[in-house]
Amino acid sequence: MKKTMKKLAAFMAAASVAGTAIMGCGSASAGSAGQKAGQSGQESGTAGEAAGETAEGAVHVGIIFTEAGLGGNSFNDLALEGVKKAAKDFGITYDEVEPKSVSDEEIIQDEMASSGDYDLIICVGAEQVDALTNVAATYPEQRFALLDADSDLSNVASYSCKEQEGAFLAGALAALAKQEAIDSKLGDGRTIGFIGGVDNPLINRFAAGYQAGARYIEPEMNVLIDYAGGFNDPTTAKTIANTFVEKGADVIFHAAGASGMGMFQAAEEKGFVAIGVNLNQNSIAPDYIMASMLKKLDSCAYHAIASVVEGTYTGENQMLGLSDGGVDVTVENSNIKVTDDMLAQLEELKQKVIAGEIEIPSELN
Repeated sequence: MKKTMKKLAAFMAAASVAGTAIMGCGSASAGSAGQKAGQSGQESGTAGEAAGETAEGAVHVGIIFTEAGLGGNSFNDLALEGVKKAAKDFGITYDEVEPKSVSDEEIIQDEMASSGDYDLIICVGAEQVDALTNVAATYPEQRFALLDADSDLSNVASYSCKEQEGAFLAGALAALAKQEAIDSKLGDGRTIGFIGGVDNPLINRFAAGYQAGARYIEPEMNVLIDYAGGFNDPTTAKTIANTFVEKGADVIFHAAGASGMGMFQAAEEKGFVAIGVNLNQNSIAPDYIMASMLKKLDSCAYHAIASVVEGTYTGENQMLGLSDGGVDVTVENSNIKVTDDMLAQLEELKQKVIAGEIEIPSELN
C-alpha cells in the first residue's frame, strides 16, 4: 500500500469523515477511505485498500468540506449533492472529508494530492484558499476544483457565483411581501435584516445585493446588517435576529451557513418572516421561511467532475449568475403564499438583470 494513503487513513480516522465510494452501472460498492479507516463503526482497514478497490478506469474524486461540515442544510451539503449526481451519471467514485478545523484542511489536501490516487480534488469554500495555494503549487500535475472562491493557479478550476444577483431578488421579494402584506407577520414598517456568517467580500456580495433589491422596490427601506462571526454559531445568529426584531425588522435573510439555523429558531419564536440561502431551506420551517436564495454549488461540483470525465478540464475561474443558472430564488415548499403577481415582478427583474438593464453592486455602500 502507498505510504501516503496510509497516512491519510490515519488522519481521516482522527478527523470527522463521512466517506462514500459509489460505483455506477450496477458495480459493487468500493468502500471509502473514511469507512476503511473505521468511521461510524465500520470495519477497520486502510485507505490504500479502498483506493485499490475502485473500478478500473473510474474517475476517483476527493471532496474536502469546510470546517462547518455537513448537516447544516447549506453549501457543503449542496456541493455533495453535485458529487452524488456525478457518481450516478458517470460512475465515479469519491471520498468525502469533514475537517475538524481550518488547520486540518491543508493536511488533508496534501495527503490526498501526494497519494496520486485522485483524478480531481474538490475543495469547498474560501477558507481553503490559502492552504490550496500552497498544496496546488507543490503538486502541479494534480487537478483541483475550488468551489465558492477564486484561484490563479493553472491546476485549479475555480467556481464562484454572483451572489449579489440572487440576493437582489431576495431583497426585492422581501420588500414586495411587505408592500403586499401577504402574511400577518409582516408589518407596515420599513425595516428588514441580513445576517452574514463573517464580514468578508463574499458574504458582503449577499448583503449588497439584498439591500439593493429591497431598495429597488422601496427606496426608503432600512436594512440592518450584522455578522455571526462564523458559519457554525446558531446561538449568535439567533441573538442577532432577536435584536433585529426589537429594532422593527420583520423579514430577515441569512447567508451564514449552519449559523442560520439559529435565525430560523428565532423566526418561529418571535414570529417574523425568514429567507434561507444556498439550497431550498423552506421546508425547515415552512410557516416562517418565505423563500430561499439558491446558490447552485451542486452544479459547480458536477461541472468540475464532468470536465475531468470528458477530458475538457482547464484551470480557470468561472463566475455563475442568473444568466447561466448559478443563482436564483425559490418559494417552493413554503406555506407563506407569494402571489403570482409578485412572482411575475421577480421574473421581470431577473430578465432585466440578465439583459444588463439593472446593475447590482457587489459591495456595500
